Amino acid sequence: MTGRIPQAFIDELLDRADIVEVINSRVPLKKAGRDFVARCPFHDEKTPSFTVSPYKQFYYCFGCGASGSAIGFLMEHEHLSFPEAIEVLAAQYGLTVPREAGGEARSRDDDARNRITALLRLNQEVAVFYASQLREDVGREAVAYLRARGVDGKTAGRFGLGYAPAGWDSLGSRFPSDQLLKAGLTIERESGGSYDRFRHRIIFPIRNRRGQVIGFGGRALGDAQPKYLNSPETPAFHKGREVYGLYELLQSVGKPSQLLVVEGYMDVIALAQQGIHFAVATLGTAVTGEHLQLLFRYSDSLVFCFDGDAAGRKAAWRALEAALPHLREGRKLGFLWLPEGEDPDSLVRREGPQSFTGRFQGAEPMSEYFFRHLTGGLNLERMEDRADLYRRAKTLLGRLPKGPFREMMWARLKELAGNVYVESRQGGAERKWQRVALRQPNLEDRLAALLLHYPELCEALPASFRDGVSRGHCGEFLAMVLSVLEDEQIQSPEEGFRNGPYHEKVQACLRLSEFRSLEDPRHELLDAATALQKKTRQKRLEALARKADSGGLNDEEKEELKRLMQTRAI
Repeated sequence: MTGRIPQAFIDELLDRADIVEVINSRVPLKKAGRDFVARCPFHDEKTPSFTVSPYKQFYYCFGCGASGSAIGFLMEHEHLSFPEAIEVLAAQYGLTVPREAGGEARSRDDDARNRITALLRLNQEVAVFYASQLREDVGREAVAYLRARGVDGKTAGRFGLGYAPAGWDSLGSRFPSDQLLKAGLTIERESGGSYDRFRHRIIFPIRNRRGQVIGFGGRALGDAQPKYLNSPETPAFHKGREVYGLYELLQSVGKPSQLLVVEGYMDVIALAQQGIHFAVATLGTAVTGEHLQLLFRYSDSLVFCFDGDAAGRKAAWRALEAALPHLREGRKLGFLWLPEGEDPDSLVRREGPQSFTGRFQGAEPMSEYFFRHLTGGLNLERMEDRADLYRRAKTLLGRLPKGPFREMMWARLKELAGNVYVESRQGGAERKWQRVALRQPNLEDRLAALLLHYPELCEALPASFRDGVSRGHCGEFLAMVLSVLEDEQIQSPEEGFRNGPYHEKVQACLRLSEFRSLEDPRHELLDAATALQKKTRQKRLEALARKADSGGLNDEEKEELKRLMQTRAI
């Protein structure tokens, strides 16, 4: 939903929210005098340096410098944008987030929300229809197939399995044709009219975490190709963000101690049939960063179990690459390799659940797989091959979050590749940059300081840039500063931040003498904004490009990627 969130509501929300309650539900805190402490969730450390003040309603880490309000914590910890964090915090305290939007913008929001609601309603009705067909005579072949695969009626009912009849127009006579097209359930003919996408297939409804049917998968009965077919991307369904079986898993076991990530619908169902209820499957696409963010919310231990063939091994490596930025302290990643020609479905039916779960003890840790993969085909007795290993590994290791695990991975690379590691990674240039960075504000804080000293220049910022800041693309502090300055009810920055969590930081910015007598503050402001916009665009471009490699872009993201590439080319 678009539209600016009123600053008055943000202030009310921060007044109501208890930062200790918000953080303690995600990171266990211990009382220490007037404050609370914990080991920082944003970097690895052995002794607690993360402090939460219930009086200032502010958190600060003396180790890495992370700081902010309850909103800022949610942005960092849950990887949310500024508006998303406000929505999550408001929901926790039973508040509805108001939006200040013009009539046209509000109308677009309502239309988009109504379209998604209509798609979800239609998907649910179609899922009921497909399930009913499985119980009719037309579904006998599908029932026989499921029984042959060891799936009983209880499991089929739990996952809502159904059958799409063989006809070309089973849905068109029962549901609105325009809605079926929008949901991807029918395909438009060039000569006019439409026909069913799923025909003579077992149907697997795909549900989100709330149990809403967002799409479908279909397994062909007979020789039809492709053997597995999924719904296309729609406003309600994004393959790169969802996994199959998560809703059913959470209904069965709640928060699991570990998650098993497999490739296929039947893998999840066969494992559940055997009493293994902690498996989920990707939806015909490579594992994405969004998949990892979703799964790590429910368990700190993930085991990937893909088919024991070349395609499965390729999928496993891509999953490892996607996981690297998300492997902060406490999170584990393993790889369960199956015999050639086997998949979880066939193996669990052949050897039983006890033997299958026993294989978990032999899952290969991420660290071992990482170096085994990169050293494959290399002769580390040769200097050239050691240099090649270093070249392959250094960029990947740079994606790991800072902390002991990253340091140990670098140490292992040093053992294998030699002293090139020391010279390249621990040179004086990096340490010099770190010392300078401590003395100079980053782009986001510099821009915030400029705006606080020259609030009248707020309108000089391009509308597109202000919109990006308000969405949290440039951090919580800058978003808060812009929100205060755009609120006509607030007379001054000092008033807007009085008694708030950023009061001291605002005062510190206003005391910076270098900003008081600039020759051309407008030029400085626009220069900083241009540099920051370029930085955020590049980060967004890289994120979309990585997602495009895995085939996970929806139509809106494809257009955004196209615009960003055109902008860079100018």
